[in-house]
Amino acid sequence: MDRRTLLRATVVNGAAAFAGSLWSSAALAAPAQPGVGPYGPLGAADANGLQLPAGFTGRVVARSRQAVAGTSYTWHDAPDGGACFPAGTGWIYVSNSEITPGGGASAVRFDADGTIASAYRILSGTNQNCAGGATPWGTWLSCEEVSRGFVYETYPQGGTAAVRRAALGRFKHEAAAADPVRRVIYLTEDETTGCFYRFRPTVWGDLSAGTLEVLVGGTATSGPVSWAPVPDPDGSPTTTRQQVSGAKRLDGGEGCWYADGTCWFTTKGDNRVWAYDAVGQRIDLAYDDSLVTGGTAPLTGVDNITGTRSGDLYVAEDGGNMEINMITPDGIVTPFLRITGQGSSEITGPAFSPDGTRLYFSSQRGTSGSSSGGITYEVRGPFR
Repeated sequence: MDRRTLLRATVVNGAAAFAGSLWSSAALAAPAQPGVGPYGPLGAADANGLQLPAGFTGRVVARSRQAVAGTSYTWHDAPDGGACFPAGTGWIYVSNSEITPGGGASAVRFDADGTIASAYRILSGTNQNCAGGATPWGTWLSCEEVSRGFVYETYPQGGTAAVRRAALGRFKHEAAAADPVRRVIYLTEDETTGCFYRFRPTVWGDLSAGTLEVLVGGTATSGPVSWAPVPDPDGSPTTTRQQVSGAKRLDGGEGCWYADGTCWFTTKGDNRVWAYDAVGQRIDLAYDDSLVTGGTAPLTGVDNITGTRSGDLYVAEDGGNMEINMITPDGIVTPFLRITGQGSSEITGPAFSPDGTRLYFSSQRGTSGSSSGGITYEVRGPFR
């Protein structure tokens, strides 16, 4: 598949196909509240400990320190952020490894019928690779969650060495999301007084050079915002988050997902899901667990985030009760799945196959509570 074909396939099957416009201004007028989801209640746990709605089934794709089924490749420890990419008639799921030292990222290639075809390493020699993001040209940005960490551009198809992209700034990176309309990469920072950034490449599709900017705004949870250049993206001796007066402070940036003019991102310190309107240049809250009324907040420990063509957001929990929750365009938050018997773990890396029928994710520490116990899953079903 040549670069142009890959770009077109990625746009059709990936983030650009997600119908974020289904979210109206009315839906964002107030954060999401608990309600009945489109798939009904969760059933009893299956043999793999997954509680799913009726009509959905799950399987284990890989386990840390064990060979991926049908291959000789040993799956990495502490699987974290992930994404899917089209590959011929099949697809690829990539997954980071959040360990130090060692880190990096791996990939599993699937045939058209979902059979595992191969598995392999796409990034080595890095540290604490947490989340990341897919680009419209078919690469995976793997982020180091360490002080003055780097972003690495990796190649899911294999055969090409990963490249360190220092121009995207050095800070405690978490996730990334590409906006092909404004031609920027949004970046979250996992610090209690962290910031939200965007990178403007000099040439779209080439991340070797460009301008790093930080979101500027007050303490309000909604309203207009602006952007300012970060004078020294290298972050030494002054960290990137301390270089711009008025930079908006965010309590532990986590997942990041762009779709149709909106960049959704999460903050774990206050259990919020934010919506940045790239057209109107404003922010709003899509979810805040402290603003849930009429019962217990269903979504806590917010972390990685992804979305679907129907406009649904899927938010994974780091802790909580080990759920992936949906937030629908009409402002309903509801559990989609739950993992039982793994209370010392967290759910990571949610990502949909290009056709939207399969959801991939991991339990980072599995039943053992150790990074060596990670489990990567697939769920199939009638996703809308």
